[in-house]
Amino acid sequence: MIELSHRRRLLVLTICCISLFVVGLDNTIVNLALPSIRRDLDASVAGLQWTIDAYTLVVAGLLMLSGSTADRIGRRRVFQTGLVLFGLGSLLCSLAPNIELLIVFRAVQAIGGSMLNPVAMSIITNTFTAPKERARAIGIWGGVVGLSMALGPVIGGALVHSIGWRSIFWINVPICIAAVALVALYVPESRASLARRIDPAGQVLVMLLLGGLTYGIIEGPAAGWASPRIAGCFIVAVGALAGIAFYERRRAEPLIDLRFFTSVPFSGAVLIAIIGFSALAGFVFLNSIYLQEVRRLSPLDAGLLTLPMAAMTALFAPLSGRIVAARGARPSLLGAGTGIAVSGALLARMTDDTSIGLLIGIYVIFGIGFGLLNAPITNTAMSGMPRSQAGVAAATASTSRQIGAALGVAVLGSVVTSRITGPLATGFASASHLAWWIMSGCGVAVFALGLLTTGPRARHTADRVAAQFAAQQPKARLSTS
Repeated sequence: MIELSHRRRLLVLTICCISLFVVGLDNTIVNLALPSIRRDLDASVAGLQWTIDAYTLVVAGLLMLSGSTADRIGRRRVFQTGLVLFGLGSLLCSLAPNIELLIVFRAVQAIGGSMLNPVAMSIITNTFTAPKERARAIGIWGGVVGLSMALGPVIGGALVHSIGWRSIFWINVPICIAAVALVALYVPESRASLARRIDPAGQVLVMLLLGGLTYGIIEGPAAGWASPRIAGCFIVAVGALAGIAFYERRRAEPLIDLRFFTSVPFSGAVLIAIIGFSALAGFVFLNSIYLQEVRRLSPLDAGLLTLPMAAMTALFAPLSGRIVAARGARPSLLGAGTGIAVSGALLARMTDDTSIGLLIGIYVIFGIGFGLLNAPITNTAMSGMPRSQAGVAAATASTSRQIGAALGVAVLGSVVTSRITGPLATGFASASHLAWWIMSGCGVAVFALGLLTTGPRARHTADRVAAQFAAQQPKARLSTS
């Protein structure tokens, strides 16, 4: 194994963060452009919904495949392929002549996006091998991802207002081109030391599980939770989960080793990711409606008002990485749970004319909570896993975030819409109170899981899983080309 210099490792981290910034930005930037897209392409509300859903569904369905493929054939190769597809999809989206093709091109963009997040995390994990250095790197990565998602509304509002909705896709193209070149020059190739066989049946089961669950969660509020289509989705998801439990345990080289989940910290990280990102997605979705429909702010002004949240996320995410490196995941998780719980409880008192000062204070608290959240999730998910399985472990954590985001928008959005009795502008604030309490409950759950999954007994289960893998698999190799 060739040891990279400290400067080279920081350069690899920077390249990965730049690449992921555009992906995180895209997660939130499109929402502010939807009204302009609707007018320009004469799209229906359902068409706009699928503009968002097509991306979420494809990413959620392919993250596991991308992570395991990167471990098998090379992380740099898969990362570059993802950048090319994401850039191509973005270019096609900017040229889309109708809503149908825009949806198709969003799916192309998502195929590339599914290769970036988990693979970049795997590259970072294999580049920064010392635990404390790795935790700091993950903290920086988490800050970039969180900042990009938080800045999405601001940048999106400015671009849509000044240039037009197609510009939100244009900006991805030159960044992806530059990133492909930088990866080729400075990021060494790495892969799992023991190349695993392709597991097509396991991949199909995983895609059925994630696709059925995600589709059911997103479409449930509109179609009805008891409708045959939605019930069928959940039946398929449950059947796929049962199939995974039966089939994957019997494979010598499964797509995802179920022994991962016997690690309490790993399983806890998955649950915390789902719960925490449910809170984030629900917050962004409901807050955007409140600011634009109730308070009548422009997209740009609404985005600017959320800058305090973005600033706190950018500040506390790398700080969280340092805290995790020095004192473990528990302090960051407890702080994250507290921030989310308190901000949700304050928003539950929202009215049509809540003071701007109070809103900014709430955004600051939520930004602190979310900023503290990402680093301990990723670090905890990866800490008990061997480096040879880094891609799959990172993909599992990333998939959990996608599922959480879909769940947050679907559940919190349906709670509000089901309680509105009059016009949206006049009934939204009071109708949203229960949703904000649910978000506060998500924070309490993060706090509780932070306590339960970071103690000595929990760490013992992670050590046991790591020992099982260490006894069966050689150390990962890192090769340069």
